[in-house]
Amino acid sequence: MEISGASYIAGQWQKAENAQAFFGFSPKHNQPLTTPIYEATSQMLNDAITASEQAFVSYRQTSFAQRATFLFAIADEIEALGEALIHVTHEETNLPIARLQGERGRTINQLRAFAHALEQSSNGVLNLDQQDKADPNRTPLPKPYTKLSHLPVGVVAVFGASNFPYAFSTLGGDTASALAAGCPVIMKSHTAHPATSELMSKAIDRAITKTNMPAGVFSMIQAKNYDIAHQLVAADPIKAVGFTGSFTVAQKLMDTIGKRAEHIPFYGELGSINPQLIFAEHAAQHSEALAQQLCQSLLMGNGQFCTSPGLWVVPKGSDVFIETAKQQLSSSQSDTLLSPNIVNSFKQSVETLKATSGVTLLAQGLLQQQFHANAHLFATDADTYLANSALHEEVFGPCAMLVTYENEAQLLQLVDNLQGQLTASIHGTDGDFINHAKVIESLQYKVGRLIENQMPTGVEVCPSMNHGGPFPSSTDVRSTSVGLNAMLRFLRPLCRQRAD
Repeated sequence: MEISGASYIAGQWQKAENAQAFFGFSPKHNQPLTTPIYEATSQMLNDAITASEQAFVSYRQTSFAQRATFLFAIADEIEALGEALIHVTHEETNLPIARLQGERGRTINQLRAFAHALEQSSNGVLNLDQQDKADPNRTPLPKPYTKLSHLPVGVVAVFGASNFPYAFSTLGGDTASALAAGCPVIMKSHTAHPATSELMSKAIDRAITKTNMPAGVFSMIQAKNYDIAHQLVAADPIKAVGFTGSFTVAQKLMDTIGKRAEHIPFYGELGSINPQLIFAEHAAQHSEALAQQLCQSLLMGNGQFCTSPGLWVVPKGSDVFIETAKQQLSSSQSDTLLSPNIVNSFKQSVETLKATSGVTLLAQGLLQQQFHANAHLFATDADTYLANSALHEEVFGPCAMLVTYENEAQLLQLVDNLQGQLTASIHGTDGDFINHAKVIESLQYKVGRLIENQMPTGVEVCPSMNHGGPFPSSTDVRSTSVGLNAMLRFLRPLCRQRAD
């Protein structure tokens, strides 16, 4: 498919005259791609913001059925892009074809899930609306009639993620949930996959036309200039932000939001080491299988999942588990990461860990190309881990830290010192879960999702899912970016009252 490199603003593909160009990158070949992507200007962004603000007036008045039809149409148009979409995204990310096909399916399914929810909402979005009858005979004062409903908050800014080019990017969960809630979206595409963002924007462009939605309901901005991102979140019409990315970038955007006259919610997913707590009975019975499963989970996407297992907490003396993990990872093949910056950051982190006192390199995978990242498994004891906060930081890529503990008290201390996490898994028998009830009770206050005897990688799109957690894994512990409740981020309550 032809890629124009333009931004999509209120139904028009635009690029400024004499616009500066930047280029995507091929991780597989370790070189820039040749298709120019044109830097959006400040004026172009202002035009998108104005169009979105105007579109909000009509879009917020659409019925649930109309929005559902719109979301179904977007899903259909993504499907219609066919394998050409997969090819372009594979070129930009080098993520495996099967992985991209699965992520595309998930992205389509979550659009349809929000559409079905809108169709089935008989009492407001997600059946949240409530009413209380009046009681004019109540004393000493009569009771008024009250009704609670929920309104869309306004225009939402969404930032694409590098590691999920479909599910957390242009038409991913943030965009889908905002549109379902009745909010126009301005999407700042990720520079790691700009051509993918253009193709996905073409899909929603066709859906807008087919369903007669206002043109400004969606815009996509191509820009490498960070000033554009700050201009976007600072704009008065923007009423909420959806973000998936690094803590450093998120902090800068939140600083800009903090200078606004009106503070707005910033829903950021910022990273997680997703601790894996392995209890003694389970370790004794399933060491080999568990070690193999954890290695497979770590290597999935070459460690570039937000739910990758970065911390393995195992009982002291787990020799079979450790030997199995060493064998699995030592024979693993290296692979690319999403960008040269991510590769450099990964290698710097690995070298720092190698030089850290009290930390041992247990295993490393085969490095086939210098621009690849190979698996690394480090080990330390609980006391060393607790004494060095630098060991608690996420290493984005195929790297994990194995920490051995001696007793329940040490395990409790480890949990108490964890930062907020998206997920944690507990691996144990029924007896383990009884014996470690205090640890499990404490652990649930550190995570957004607690998993029993399963790997953390993968997030089911369903009404009961929660993908978020205590800071710094996300910026609002009450919110989720996956599942139907993701709509709640972009709705606000309104109570209507009268005397009957």
